Amino acid sequence: MSNDVLRRGDVVEVRSPSEILETLDEHGSFEDLPFMPEMASFCGRRFVVERRAERICDTVHYSGSRRPPRTVLLADLRCDGSSHGGCQAECRLFWKEAWLRRVAPEAPTAPPVLDHEKRALVDRTSGGARRDVESEGRVHERWRCQATELPRASEHLRLWDPRSYLREYATGNVSFGHFLRVTARAAIEEPLRKLGLVPEVHLPGTRTTVAEDAPLNLQPGELVQVKTKEEIAATLTPQGRHRGLWFDREMMPFCGGTFRVRQRVRRIIDERDGRMIEMKNECVTLEGVVCSGSLSLRRWFCPRAIYSYWRECWLRRVEAPLGRVPLPSDQAGVPGR
Repeated sequence: MSNDVLRRGDVVEVRSPSEILETLDEHGSFEDLPFMPEMASFCGRRFVVERRAERICDTVHYSGSRRPPRTVLLADLRCDGSSHGGCQAECRLFWKEAWLRRVAPEAPTAPPVLDHEKRALVDRTSGGARRDVESEGRVHERWRCQATELPRASEHLRLWDPRSYLREYATGNVSFGHFLRVTARAAIEEPLRKLGLVPEVHLPGTRTTVAEDAPLNLQPGELVQVKTKEEIAATLTPQGRHRGLWFDREMMPFCGGTFRVRQRVRRIIDERDGRMIEMKNECVTLEGVVCSGSLSLRRWFCPRAIYSYWRECWLRRVEAPLGRVPLPSDQAGVPGR
């Protein structure tokens, strides 16, 4: 691998607004990936490369995994939705190598970013974030972000091509042990999926009628325990849903664990068409509880770490313990790196 290619652990500095503007087209994108207004505040600052974006799950067409070229993820930098209608998905941000420079940790820091340069970058990238479309005589708001544009900004990876899996280890994204665990699981479960021996519904439920669950009105910072799989199944339809919300396979290992409520989720952008979805029923995210990329069929090694959405009826409020609250990585059964 070339020494110019960024790897996990490299220290980088986000280039200045004027340098990034030089890379962007009229839509505020580079290689079809938008530089979003929410990213401008990171210009001039230093971060550690968390990993290369080698295998990214497709949440638009559900085609499997994709690879955006020359792209990395930095620390746990996430979109705050401030320029996208207050979207609360908190997606991880993708960074083109052209927007970064590798630096030595002891090198002098960049000069402060000038306000007028930052405004120019925000103005350019804000222009493509929102548009109005007309349908059946009505005007509808549509949003554009990195998540909605990933299919255009990436190439599809063939499920059985070993090279994309090997790159996860060769680039330093994952340890050898983690690489062996996940590839072994994929080698067993993907053929079973093709044969129809892996059920599509991860947790079939027993509820056949709509029932009102007592609201908890959970707030950020409160401590909750995830109920058992059996308790959660009692709230789901046979299709594994509760009021339209899917209970995902990646959520299973967190059953029985104790976590802090991160936020109440009221609106998120639908990555498939850019609509803003207003949540009609209560929904929360939990601190550190994200998709691991280690359990999902056809999405192996995905680093997007998407926050799982939880119905309150899948949780119970608990009193704060005297000791520390276990981190998600401490919970039994949660896949590690």
